Amino acid sequence: MCTRFYADMNSLTGYISEAQQRRLATIIMNTMSRPAVMSGEIHPTDMAAVIAPNKQGEPAVFPMIWGFTPRPSSKPVINCRIETADQKELWKDSWHRRRCIIPASWYYEWGILPSETDNRSIAEQQKLKKTKFAIQPKGSEIIYLAGLYRFEEHKGEQIPVFAVITREPVAPVSMIHDRMPLILSKESVAEWIRPDGDPVGVVNKALTELTMEPAKDEPEPQMSF
Repeated sequence: MCTRFYADMNSLTGYISEAQQRRLATIIMNTMSRPAVMSGEIHPTDMAAVIAPNKQGEPAVFPMIWGFTPRPSSKPVINCRIETADQKELWKDSWHRRRCIIPASWYYEWGILPSETDNRSIAEQQKLKKTKFAIQPKGSEIIYLAGLYRFEEHKGEQIPVFAVITREPVAPVSMIHDRMPLILSKESVAEWIRPDGDPVGVVNKALTELTMEPAKDEPEPQMSF
């Protein structure tokens, strides 16, 4: 599962700046009442920098809102299970035609390590506070989260929205949670977002060597433009 991720302006400045400079960012700000910071801790319904194909089919960066909003519900759906992405009505069109990448510095997950529950009763375990962990691929400053996107009408404007694809976890994430995002290498980005590409083939190249450590408090970013 992925409910929050962090975008560090230092390592992601190229992506964030490109998204901020698009006229679409202003349209989203005015329509959705969301700031175009796109750095720091990103929550559902926030605006984020997302890699998707441009009109020529080449990778480009666009501002998008996190979460599909299926009608008539107003509650955003922020994650898509890889196992049913090509089957469920909400996802299957995007799976085949509109895939994207969300560049981040790491993502967050909350959980309790098995070592903390050893020799504790069930009642004691239930009282334990979950730890917030920061997770990213080994040896990388940037994490490429695989996602899907589509356009939704909000107040008369076509607004791009995205969801993060999730999969079964690998260690060490599997010690604290039963889902994790689908994470790709930089080399797989262009192939993943190609509308005529083979998403199943790219999924088989997903990264599985991850690091996980207790998250640190990060400073709140300021608007850079």
